[in-house]
Amino acid sequence: MKVGFNLLLWTTHVTESDFPVLEQLKAAGYDGVEVPVFDTSDPGHFAKLGSVLKDHGLGCTTVTVCPDESTNPISPDAGNRQGAVDHLKRVVDCSQALGSEVLCGPYYQVLAQFTGQFPTDDERARAAEVHRQVAEHAQPAGVLLTIEALNRFEAHLLNTMADAAAYVQRVDHPNFRTMYDTFHANIEEKDPLGALREHIGAVGHIHISENDRGTPGDGHTPIVETIKTARELGYDSWLTIEAFGAALPDLAAATKVWRDFFPSREHVYQQGIKVIRQALAD
Repeated sequence: MKVGFNLLLWTTHVTESDFPVLEQLKAAGYDGVEVPVFDTSDPGHFAKLGSVLKDHGLGCTTVTVCPDESTNPISPDAGNRQGAVDHLKRVVDCSQALGSEVLCGPYYQVLAQFTGQFPTDDERARAAEVHRQVAEHAQPAGVLLTIEALNRFEAHLLNTMADAAAYVQRVDHPNFRTMYDTFHANIEEKDPLGALREHIGAVGHIHISENDRGTPGDGHTPIVETIKTARELGYDSWLTIEAFGAALPDLAAATKVWRDFFPSREHVYQQGIKVIRQALAD
């Protein structure tokens, strides 16, 4: 397995000022990083960043969202759904320029935008048509799409691994899978490890995230057990740490971060990789 770290702990758009972080993560023993692709206006920027990652010996994955109603895959408005297709294709192009292997995230609805009703079959069908087109675009680019189920406080369409796995079947494209996130599973699954076992066939990516979004191993999420279970089930791709802090106010608001969960960002990546490496070694 490869161990990565999500750069959203520092920024929503990686620039030269963030390059020292890449050096620090490489020195700590990480195999790669997860790069946010929120600004798609300049694919050339990501090509240059990809060269820097290669120079540091780092692989990468990418993460994105659908930022507003004009790019909403579940919208009843056909123009908005086309906006989602166009947006996600641009994200794929930037991911390809970067050298990303996997594009993850909850890019099936606008975050924290709720109807007040249960998700509908029409919403799923509309989103699936969007994702089918994007998966077809991403396949020759070598970018695997992995959709992320979120907890009920952040999204309504996909909350559990059962939801996400059924949605993968609905999209029915070889380049479209789901992912497992220990934070969201800790909230939504009655049996988090059982959900991973049951749906491992649909999983193409794993996020390691503590119950408070802080340092892996410092909370009560079964992180070590998750890693061992994934390995036993034959999973052999990325284990990417995702943690959030107060440095980015908009992201803190979106992820409901209202206090410090760790003494420093260095503590998160230094201790987090120790937990993962030890779990893989046992």
